[in-house]
Amino acid sequence: MTTETPVWFTSSYSNNGGECVEVAINLVASRGIVPVRDSKVPAGPVLTMPATSFACFVSGVRAGDFPV
Repeated sequence: MTTETPVWFTSSYSNNGGECVEVAINLVASRGIVPVRDSKVPAGPVLTMPATSFACFVSGVRAGDFPV
């Protein structure tokens, strides 16, 4: 079992707008997961998803599949 701690990353696209999510991509190689959390509530809940699902989500965002 690994005891790696998530290393949180905020997208450069966030522009400090306060409505950001953070991801911890350092766990992809060892666990195959991507933890995601609200940057405004770092001690709050963390959503953990398979790396393949997160990659599909990012592809959808880039393709404009989620209109604002």
